[in-house]
Amino acid sequence: MTTAATPLIEARDIVKHFGSVIALSGVSLTVNRGEVMCLLGDNGAGKSTLIKTLSGVHKPTTGEYRVEGRSVEFSSPRDALDAGIATVFQDLAMIPLMSVTRNFFMGREPTRGFGPFKWIDFDHAHAVTREEMHKIGIDIRDPHQAVGTLSGGERQCVAIARAVYFGAKVLILDEPTSALGVAQTSMVLKYIHQVRQKGLGVIFITHNVRHAYAVGDRFTVLNRGKTLGTYTKSDIHIDELQNLMAGGKELQQLSAELGGTV
Repeated sequence: MTTAATPLIEARDIVKHFGSVIALSGVSLTVNRGEVMCLLGDNGAGKSTLIKTLSGVHKPTTGEYRVEGRSVEFSSPRDALDAGIATVFQDLAMIPLMSVTRNFFMGREPTRGFGPFKWIDFDHAHAVTREEMHKIGIDIRDPHQAVGTLSGGERQCVAIARAVYFGAKVLILDEPTSALGVAQTSMVLKYIHQVRQKGLGVIFITHNVRHAYAVGDRFTVLNRGKTLGTYTKSDIHIDELQNLMAGGKELQQLSAELGGTV
């Protein structure tokens, strides 16, 4: 029986092998309603493999994956999407020369008519796009404009708003602020906060501890395919989190070797 306290998703001891390579070695995490779970780790920590496993790209070698209390085995990203798990990858899967509206709906455009006499209801599609963007605080004066004319932060928000509009319960955001400036990063982080307030669960993958600490409720740190720990904001200071993620001992040792220049 699903209750409000049931995690939206729960991964238990997820192991993933690629031949003889062990990419994940017993990773566990949960994501609750109205929560931002930040997944932190350096390059090669296993973040990409984990989110691809959660989003249906890879099947775990062993371990259990539960969605709203129900054990699942996804065969494709479509299965995950149907279960309410939407992933916004770094490349956004947008077509720069197509309009904001066409990118927002991306093959799910509203239609009018019936049978062979159906056509896209662009008036409704443009109105929805403009309204959803307005909710975020982005004024799309012309939904016909190419999405490539928007800033990086605005494009990230379009991709997130698209997932929310089409019924996502969990958003997996892959490095959404990595290529953004300060103002654009602020825009995306504010929107992530809005999404959480709607009761969605968010997995925010990043290597930027400051961005994670600004919006995160809990933080899971990965290192070489293993979980180093999960902490709430009250459990750990931002500097401790940074050291844990970056390998504090290694940095201190390097700093000593270089005469304190690190």
